[in-house]
Amino acid sequence: QKTHLKSICLQYLLYLLLNSHFLCLLKNEMGLIIFFLCAYIPKTAAGHCKWAEVLKDLEQIKTSKDIDVSLYTANIDEDVKCQELVMRCFILETKVILQECLINNCSKTQDVWNIWKNGNASLENNKLNSTTSAKCKECEEYEEKNFTEFIQSFVKVIQKECK
Repeated sequence: QKTHLKSICLQYLLYLLLNSHFLCLLKNEMGLIIFFLCAYIPKTAAGHCKWAEVLKDLEQIKTSKDIDVSLYTANIDEDVKCQELVMRCFILETKVILQECLINNCSKTQDVWNIWKNGNASLENNKLNSTTSAKCKECEEYEEKNFTEFIQSFVKVIQKECK
């Protein structure tokens, strides 16, 4: 009981200290500038491309010599409305690369796993629109291409998405 009371007192003192300093900052010009800069910075940091981590890992695996698979490769010039399905296709095919790497113990398994994990995380926020998906190709309808061409197309699609 005594420890809990000390904790509450300490929290209240910290509250008073921060509250008084914050109000003092808002009373002068420099404090207002700092306040607005702090309010603006998180918005600019959040504005970076959600696919940046995937792109970084794609750069790591693109020169891999021990990955030899043919993959359905979406067209980079697909309709903007189909962009979500195109990204889903690339992530699904990344799962194929991951399975191949696990079987053959390739050197880039961790990077491929990162692409799959981060790609799925980037897609999770978007729920697929059924009316859009009806007009777009299924992943298996795309041409199969070798690993190098697949990675090049994936990189271009992400770069297009991040503009």
